Amino acid sequence: MKKVNCPQCGKNTIYSLENDSRPFCSERCKLIDLGEWAEESHRIPTEEMPTEEDFHKNSNENFSENSHPWLH
Repeated sequence: MKKVNCPQCGKNTIYSLENDSRPFCSERCKLIDLGEWAEESHRIPTEEMPTEEDFHKNSNENFSENSHPWLH
């Protein structure tokens, strides 16, 4: 049987259909991990989406008179 380390506590545990908590060693570790995700202690890294304010700021910078001489 394949064994893995529990992602929560590190305990060596069996990874099979017989282990309802897989890949965790127990229901307790599974619930602790779920709670950490719910509290946002764990996050999937992403780039933040620009806000509408950022969009308008960047638009104004891109269309300034200095960057487009034909607007003079």
